[in-house]
Formats: sequence, structure tokens, C-alpha cells
Amino acid sequence: MGLIGEVLLLPFAPVRGGFWAIRQVLAEAERQYYDPGTIRAELARLEQLLEAGEIDEEEFDRQEDVLLDRLEISAQRGAGTGNGTTG
Repeated sequence: MGLIGEVLLLPFAPVRGGFWAIRQVLAEAERQYYDPGTIRAELARLEQLLEAGEIDEEEFDRQEDVLLDRLEISAQRGAGTGNGTTG
């Protein structure tokens, strides 16, 4: 389409830019959500809450399972990004 296509789609540039910004925000939120350091910190905080008596064993187990699932997904995603190369 080239130049003519770009000229015809110019009125939609703000919408395309908005979608790009949304994709970037979602990618960063997902990166933080699956960050192993963040997950380990949340596990440590969860253990502190249990030891302080602020949550019971059942709640601890439920939240721990969720965090461990996130950590497993994080490890799988990290292993999948190498594309067979080391580095």
C-alpha cells in the first residue's frame, strides 16, 4: 500500500499509537507479575504473615499455591525465551 495507504490511515494514527501504548503497559505489568524476585518477596511476606498470626494455615496454603504457580510459569517463560542459545 505504501505512501497512499499511510496517508489514508493517518487519521487512525492516534488509535494505533494508543494500542501500542496499551500493549507496552500490559507487557510491563506481565513482566512484573512473573518476575521471580517479586514472587519470592511475596512468598517471604506471606510467611511473615503466617508467623505473625495474621493469616491461618489454610489461607497461607492457598496463596502459596498461587505464588508457586506464578513462579513455575515464570521459569517456563524464561526457558522459552532462549531460543536454544545460551547467554
